[in-house]
Amino acid sequence: GDSVITVQLTEEDKVEDDVVFYLIFTGSTVQHCTSTRKINPGSLETISPGHDCCETVKVALCASREGHPVLVVAEESFQFVQDEAYDAAQFLATCAGNQQALNFTRFLDRSRPPAADVDFLDEKVALAFRHLKLPAEWNVLGADQSLTENIPRETLMHFAVRLGLLRLTWFLLQQPGGRGALSIHNNEGATPVSLALERGYQKLHQLLTEEEAREPDSWSTLSHTVHSGHYSVKHHRGLDVYMLTAEA
Repeated sequence: GDSVITVQLTEEDKVEDDVVFYLIFTGSTVQHCTSTRKINPGSLETISPGHDCCETVKVALCASREGHPVLVVAEESFQFVQDEAYDAAQFLATCAGNQQALNFTRFLDRSRPPAADVDFLDEKVALAFRHLKLPAEWNVLGADQSLTENIPRETLMHFAVRLGLLRLTWFLLQQPGGRGALSIHNNEGATPVSLALERGYQKLHQLLTEEEAREPDSWSTLSHTVHSGHYSVKHHRGLDVYMLTAEA
């Protein structure tokens, strides 16, 4: 989800400005309807939806004009695949509170990937997390909320800060248990805040310590979603397009 899709219109489909084009993605259990914006008379842009499973769906390009019936202009197939970033997000979400798994992730820190790779990893994993269907009771600190803050342990927040994952840290801060994780010490006595300071991650430290810290700039163009029952409406601020998702 959240990648740009370009639609090229044929000569006969280039019509007046009052015609509105939109795409309908029909999956096995979920349907998405996205608005589009016109780049030029022959091209449209929209955003791909985050889908609930890996499958090939039918996509219909529809045209709407006030006072006229909706016209299906073209149909095509579109394949949703599960990539490594999505696998990583699922693994991390499942491992919240699992000390054995969280300690295992620390080996990534020893390899210290280049900054460009870290930025790519941060963007992809954070975006995948946004599209995960997390259970209502999901918590950054794991399922066992009886643990007190005095018990040293590794958390997802330690993992994100240790690698300098700014976007993932921001996402976790918005989730249940995210703020509580900031004061938890691991077995070395480090909190996520002290880790950010120790490693010189100034933006990350600012994000963790300022009460009114703003979301990372790179997220300002991403989608904002509002859920209501079996429906959700998403606004992609960068392209100013909307998406309605409904469970079939």
